[in-house]
Amino acid sequence: MTRQELRSGLLDAYERQMGLCDRLEEVADSLPSRLDRQQCLHLARMIGPLLKQAHAAEERELFPHVTRHHEGGVDLVEQLRLEHVEDECFAEEVQHELMQMGQGRTDLAPEATGYMLRGFFEGIRRHVRRERELLAEMLRTRQTG
Repeated sequence: MTRQELRSGLLDAYERQMGLCDRLEEVADSLPSRLDRQQCLHLARMIGPLLKQAHAAEERELFPHVTRHHEGGVDLVEQLRLEHVEDECFAEEVQHELMQMGQGRTDLAPEATGYMLRGFFEGIRRHVRRERELLAEMLRTRQTG
């Protein structure tokens, strides 16, 4: 894979995750009275596959480089893998709540739902920022090395 293909593929995965976060923030901001139930159903269907695809790309393309070239890379990759598992587990809870809201019923108060959504998308944004930094570092290393 060329440097440009690698960069493009990972950046696309990051952009899709950030777009998901933006849409989840819109849902959180719309609670309780301006909720778009169709948007909730759409997000519920896409959240799991989107994260799994993005995480697979990161693990396939970014993690081997981090392991080889980053000080403490093995430990860092293990931490990132655990964060991926946590994100995917949290995504299942968010997906369930989005489905409930999309169907006009919910187990949580609007404040609790908003808190859940914000906790999820802020965590994703933080992880994406960190992995973007690692990608930039990796590309600099490939360019100079």
